[in-house]
Amino acid sequence: MTDELEMLSGRTPPKPRDEGRARALAAAMQAYDAAEISSPAQGSTRPARQSSILNRIWSPIMNRKFLAGSALATLIVVPTAAFLTLELVRSGLSRDAEVQVAAKPVPRPQPKSAAPATIEEGALAPAKREASGSALSEVSPAAAETEATASQTADTAAAPAAEGGTVGFAARGRAALMPAPAVPGDILPPPIENRERFGNSDANPVKSVATEPVSTFSVDVDTASYAFVRRSLMAGEMPSHDAVRVEEMINYFPYDWPRPTAAAEPFKATVTVTPSPWNAATRLMHVAIKGYEVVQQEAPRANLVLLIDVSGSMDEPDKLPLLKNAFRLLVDRLRPDDTVSIVTYAGNAGTVLEPTAVKDKAKVLAAIDTLQAGGSTAGAAGIDAAYRLAEKAFVQNGVNRILLATDGDFNVGPSSDEELKRVVEAKRKSGIFLSVLGFGRGNYNDALMQTIAQNGNGVAAYIDTLAEAQKTLVEEAGSSLFPIAKDVKLQVEFNPAAIAEYRLIGYETRALKREDFNNDRVDAGDIGSGHSVTAIYEVTPKGSPAVLNDDLRYATVEKRAAAHSGELAFLKIRYKKPDGDRSELITTPVTEANAVPSLAEASADVRFSVAVAAFGQKLAGSSALADYSYAAIADLAAAAKGTDPFGYRGEFVNLVRLAKGLSGAKQ
Repeated sequence: MTDELEMLSGRTPPKPRDEGRARALAAAMQAYDAAEISSPAQGSTRPARQSSILNRIWSPIMNRKFLAGSALATLIVVPTAAFLTLELVRSGLSRDAEVQVAAKPVPRPQPKSAAPATIEEGALAPAKREASGSALSEVSPAAAETEATASQTADTAAAPAAEGGTVGFAARGRAALMPAPAVPGDILPPPIENRERFGNSDANPVKSVATEPVSTFSVDVDTASYAFVRRSLMAGEMPSHDAVRVEEMINYFPYDWPRPTAAAEPFKATVTVTPSPWNAATRLMHVAIKGYEVVQQEAPRANLVLLIDVSGSMDEPDKLPLLKNAFRLLVDRLRPDDTVSIVTYAGNAGTVLEPTAVKDKAKVLAAIDTLQAGGSTAGAAGIDAAYRLAEKAFVQNGVNRILLATDGDFNVGPSSDEELKRVVEAKRKSGIFLSVLGFGRGNYNDALMQTIAQNGNGVAAYIDTLAEAQKTLVEEAGSSLFPIAKDVKLQVEFNPAAIAEYRLIGYETRALKREDFNNDRVDAGDIGSGHSVTAIYEVTPKGSPAVLNDDLRYATVEKRAAAHSGELAFLKIRYKKPDGDRSELITTPVTEANAVPSLAEASADVRFSVAVAAFGQKLAGSSALADYSYAAIADLAAAAKGTDPFGYRGEFVNLVRLAKGLSGAKQ
């Protein structure tokens, strides 16, 4: 047959016709069904595997590319396939009880070397035995008894194979597929234990201006929550409510707020009042702060210690391998006279790289390449060793910072949040700050990461992709590494003559007491070079039908409120210079001059940040957004994308649409 195919290969095959192809296929199916129904199953005494026979015949045919898509393929391959399948079915039954019988032959092509037909009577179903007619009735009583016993056993044993095996084309629709056999428990992979931990903070309540007119909080420039929310949605699951911190989602995006023109003014505040898109009876007071941006040539020298978790839990592609690539990007961003040290911890802390100038980049990168995961997690010991190296290479009037990269699994040594908090608090007074880069899922300890970063005068970021590492450590390295102000606090006093109620959106973990604002001993957040901070209040005007609190029976309106009747609120900002101990004050009155008549007339940055605030609240399960749909949020954000040079805003719109589908919202 091979020689014939070789001869045919040089010829041009006829143009295939649909009519001929259909007739050939119908004939093959009819012949196969007739053989399957009429012919008793036959066994084979040959030891050769049917698959090897099939391969020897089928492979030379299929390797001839000229057969593909031609009429010749239809005329040759389809009947051949039907015949080979029939032979496999005829030979596939059990050989437990072979009995020679005479069977009526079915006309079909037979190979010259075909062996005499036999059947294995014990494997025959009752319908098959009845179809065999008198041939079976001639079996002796003893043989019949033996046959009956064998038939019961074989029927039970062969049932799964018969129901789940190959059947005729006509009968295939009637066959019931058996479930796959259960996998033994001892070879199943162990279930992945989810030990992720997030802080649990209730959303800020609506407060009455008559009883609590002042709101005080620390600024927050962390972005970890947004990256974690994004990873959850991309994995096809809604994030935990506790994983959503609205302020971190808002501050994830770069905004072009008005910025200060000189370093003497570390940042500038801009306030915009707009109608609320989710409640027509309330308004939004949008507070935006933009930090002074230090140019690369003016940036102080940096002394960085990379504190890297190499414990066994980091041995996953999205943990240590991603971490190593992220720090390679950071090294490329640093200047030649900056220094880098590397400390690892897993069971015990170890120094991988003593303080080394970045100009010796090959040595630094080689140290990163040697990192391997294994062992338990002695996080506290690693922090102590990192501070010793930071002190050894301390840069006066420079940046001295530890970058802790971990999945947050501190399970050996002093590991309570309070103990680590005390260590970090004591060290920050020496001018060494600490930031946190989180990696991976499954045992991510977000609560501890937040505690360390907040008390170490640092930022907390979550690295889920190399693109996120590029954003955090390269594009926004200045805001992450070079502080322009520390202990930054905001306080807003609302005018009871104009505002009845207010609600701060987010910043639940950053709330401060009213008296903390003027207390320079109370720690607060830092702002880095060029960083922007956004805070949004939902306020209810006096006399609005949305007011939730009743007026106090014995309240009196202060005369001073009437004196400032044109003001809606009064914004105060306290901050310290990076090397200072005494705070300075910036004040800004908020009036109707800061208001726009409609949200559509606000800037694109304001509208987009409002969309992010709405999305964060909805993900967190806020009742205030119950009637505001994901589709409305997506439309608001899409209309405010602007130029979007890095695609962050376009990605956000897609995340909102993913959340809409995952939440079960009607399309």
